[in-house]
Amino acid sequence: MAETDQAPPPSDQLAAMNLTDTVEKHAFSDRVLIRSVVGRPDGGAGLAGQRVRAGGWVKTGREQGKGTFAFLELNDGSCPANLQVIVDAGLAVLSKLVATGTCVVVDGILKVPPEGTRQKIELRVEKVVSVGEVDPAKYPIPKTKLTLEFLRDHLHLRARTNTIAAIARIRNALAFATHSFFQEHNFLYVHTPILTTSDCEGAGEMFQVTTLISESEKLEKELIKSPPPSEVDIEAARQVVSERGEAVKQLKAAKASKSEITASVAELNKAKENLSKLEERSKLKPGIPKKDGKIDYTQDFFARQAFLTVSGQLQVETYACAVSNVYTFGPTFRAEHSHTSRHLAEFWMVEPEIAFADLQDDMNCAEAYVKYMCNWLLDKCLDDMQFMAKSYDKGCIDRLRMVASIPFVRISYTEAVELLEEAVKGGKKFENEVKWGIDLASEHERYLTEVKFQKPVIVYNYPKGIKAFYMRLNDDLKTVAAMDVLVPKVGELIGGSQREERYEVIRERILEVGLPLEPYEWYLDLRRYGTVKHCGFGLGFERMILFATGIENIRDVIPFPRYPGRADL
Repeated sequence: MAETDQAPPPSDQLAAMNLTDTVEKHAFSDRVLIRSVVGRPDGGAGLAGQRVRAGGWVKTGREQGKGTFAFLELNDGSCPANLQVIVDAGLAVLSKLVATGTCVVVDGILKVPPEGTRQKIELRVEKVVSVGEVDPAKYPIPKTKLTLEFLRDHLHLRARTNTIAAIARIRNALAFATHSFFQEHNFLYVHTPILTTSDCEGAGEMFQVTTLISESEKLEKELIKSPPPSEVDIEAARQVVSERGEAVKQLKAAKASKSEITASVAELNKAKENLSKLEERSKLKPGIPKKDGKIDYTQDFFARQAFLTVSGQLQVETYACAVSNVYTFGPTFRAEHSHTSRHLAEFWMVEPEIAFADLQDDMNCAEAYVKYMCNWLLDKCLDDMQFMAKSYDKGCIDRLRMVASIPFVRISYTEAVELLEEAVKGGKKFENEVKWGIDLASEHERYLTEVKFQKPVIVYNYPKGIKAFYMRLNDDLKTVAAMDVLVPKVGELIGGSQREERYEVIRERILEVGLPLEPYEWYLDLRRYGTVKHCGFGLGFERMILFATGIENIRDVIPFPRYPGRADL
């Protein structure tokens, strides 16, 4: 589909608009939002006769009537639908208006178009206020069919396409829904650090943050410009100190005046200070500082190794163990050299944490949250979802409705493996072997949710060997109180668990998985002092957008994707 094709007309569910015969200006601009015109249930027809100022970018433009007037399809990003604008040749040079990508601001009167046309309202221009011209020969986002792969090479302009703009509005709606859900349920929003010294997953695939490299490069340049002192220089400085010291001694022995002795002592101190600086500078060596053959991180900015966070969970637990219900929502990072359509180096996570709650409560919260987001999109973003259904995934709206309306299936990990083994016996072929103890692959997860149950599935009580140290050990000593929410289209959407609140057990688990205790002493303190039963989960925000829209590649649902080899803008 061409990126500039007209989006479907807004549905009646956009009726939360002003139905009076006036259209309000944007609160912080001298124009009206196109959505406030064409987004009404009547398509804007009730506004006929209103004079308005509209601004936006030309999606399509064409001169008509032998160049006497032009039709422009104008979009300002407030909704997927365009406003049709008619400009007479007497008002502007039409050839400068019709190119795709041109930005125009116009004043005019809203009129009902002739019967039989698709539009319910159009704007007859009375004045062209401003024009941001485009050279069609150079503009990289033309009025032709463009692949999402192509658009990734033009991140700074791709939001002007129907698809990326629709995804941006859907992403915005899901972020709003996230905050609304947790605020309505009395959760406190906590900002967890981007820079951390803890590895939540124990995976080791973390981006390191250091100033040692830049500092060593700076030092190398400085040493070239001003070489360190030689041994001869230092010896000469020592000699000066010795001479100045001897001079002070002689003045004191001769019972010289106080002012003479004071002046001589000052010269001695100055010589000592110079020697100290020379000795310190002589120790400077190019390269990254090392101690005992290893990088000396005590010389680094934080005096220890630091990383970009892979999760805010451990930190947000400190607040859960004080103010009960909390959540964090922010960027996380993984230095995984993966080029799949499901991986990013920078992605966003929603991570709630609930005190005085167990695994059942965790599953209930996760299910309610996912349903809430689905309903939010159906209620507030249906026009964009209709565009996605028309352009990419005709089943995306039905999928949202299904997930929003039916209870999620809940099965144990052991039951899930048994179902997968039955499928294999029945002739189903999986690339990854099925046996108890494996980490379920995406193909296993999608079989359960798309084929076996055809609805969302929560799998719980996983083997401890494939889960993180902080998950609560079950009484069987083989499994932990973990759960994953699996949904059609993407497989795992949420991963969570009841946290291990018993001090001795979690201490043993940290050692068992080969992590040092020292960096986690603060985490252990939460169990030493006033420990509490608590649970939480993490939702991959981009995965939720993939699930909602049907878009195939995760790089297309985040504004500025970062992945191996690419970090544009």
